[in-house]
Amino acid sequence: MDAFTTLTAIAAPLPMANVDTDKIIPARFLKTIKRTGLGANLFDTLRYEADGRERPDFVLNQEPYRRAQILIAYENFGCGSSREHAPWALLDFGIRCVIAPDFADIFHNNTFKNGILPIRLPRELCDLLMQDARLGDNARLTVDLAAQVVVRPNGAKVHFEIDPFRKHLLLNGLDDIGQTLQHAAKIDSYEARQRQEKSWQPGIAI
Repeated sequence: MDAFTTLTAIAAPLPMANVDTDKIIPARFLKTIKRTGLGANLFDTLRYEADGRERPDFVLNQEPYRRAQILIAYENFGCGSSREHAPWALLDFGIRCVIAPDFADIFHNNTFKNGILPIRLPRELCDLLMQDARLGDNARLTVDLAAQVVVRPNGAKVHFEIDPFRKHLLLNGLDDIGQTLQHAAKIDSYEARQRQEKSWQPGIAI
């Protein structure tokens, strides 16, 4: 998993509340277990007409937001089913940070596991950041995870809270497997000791 340290990027405003995981990635695209390729269908029902043509009024079909790496939305983002494909689709599109007043719990947990930073900010601050985002390519936001601030185009800093352990994992690019591998030497030592001490047991290779 790629570490998240500091991100300076285009932010896309999505002034919608209760964006569920079926809006993020519709169920018909969940047949794959690969994490790649899902970005093309991110927000599929919002981005495309039934015949596949892009809807020009949807933000991610507009410049410069086709290149957005930050998404700003309203309350209860990621509600609905617990599909991990939702953060996969966001990440495959290029989104590394979602800012909203709050998130559905399972989606919130899944973002961290996939290297996406979810930032909770009050509605009024999300509105300010959306105003910044609407200025386009020349008004990029900076997210500094170590300092726990979002820096607006005018230089103003907006502080956000984050669980210290999850912050550590993101800064170091550690998912569940990465956390386990941090203890690889201890695991290897334990396994070697087990082979010596319990070599008499069936299934214990010497």
